[in-house]
Amino acid sequence: MIHPTAVVDPSAQLDDDVEVGPYAIIGADVSIGQGTWIGPHALVNGPTMIGRDNRIFQFASVGEAPQDKKYGGEPTTLTLGDRNVVRESATLHRGTVQGCGETRIGNDNLFMAYTHVAHDCLIGDQVIMANAASLGGHVVIENWAILGGFTIVHQFCRIGAHSFSAMGSVIGKDVPPYITIDGHPAIPRGINSEGLKRRHFSSEQINAIRRAYRLLYLSNLKLDEAARALADLAEAEPVVGVMTAFLSASARSIVR
Repeated sequence: MIHPTAVVDPSAQLDDDVEVGPYAIIGADVSIGQGTWIGPHALVNGPTMIGRDNRIFQFASVGEAPQDKKYGGEPTTLTLGDRNVVRESATLHRGTVQGCGETRIGNDNLFMAYTHVAHDCLIGDQVIMANAASLGGHVVIENWAILGGFTIVHQFCRIGAHSFSAMGSVIGKDVPPYITIDGHPAIPRGINSEGLKRRHFSSEQINAIRRAYRLLYLSNLKLDEAARALADLAEAEPVVGVMTAFLSASARSIVR
């Protein structure tokens, strides 16, 4: 399953049915799981662990050294889970010892063409990054978040579950779960109701999230006051608890 023009380091560990396309390069300390396809001219450097049934398209760069001047060649890692799609010319970089030492990506994510995941990013499951969306270092993306094309995320930001950024958004603060943002700098525009419907949230849950959004953004409450009000709402509406937990963990404050 390895094309004769591909270059595979002897230390790389590939499952028997991994397919490696023409002129692809697989470096040292790389492991690739069952059913994964590496397209032509793709590059995978290590230490990198890739799971099952991933598809990495032409000219993508996975597991390259981080773009960080503090990086001194330490053996940091990138971990890519299962069933991810990495499209043309996307770049996924390893971690740094100054961070957590690892860039970690979960399952069932889509990285469209020219997207960039910087060092020490932590990405959950079912995330979509549209064309040319880019993450600075140490960014956390929670499950089911969608970043529109050309979205830019500042380092150390957190993007909450089920949130949505419009094309060209510039994100410099944390984005709470469930909300839609837009602009430069990004500001809240409402909840991601269409996405929630597609993920089978009930009408009662969506209405509870709408009430939480009004408390957080339309009530003229200070942020700490709104957080307390959300905590009270979460006692009756557990779906809101995701937002209260996010707010309590936020270090950069939130888009507001």
